[in-house]
Amino acid sequence: MARTNPLQFIQQTRAEISKIVWPTRREVMLTTVMVFIMATLTAIFFALVDVLIRNGLQAILNVFG
Repeated sequence: MARTNPLQFIQQTRAEISKIVWPTRREVMLTTVMVFIMATLTAIFFALVDVLIRNGLQAILNVFG
């Protein structure tokens, strides 16, 4: 494995860091809101599924119990 000169490593690291494109404030806010909306919808979905399964199991247990 070839060893890299520390100075060359720092130069390459700085070159790679300069390629980073940071999101704008609007993009960050938009994606944050979208994540909260999706998390809320997912929570509602699983709550409804939980209620349906619980009611179904209670109905089955009432029939046989």
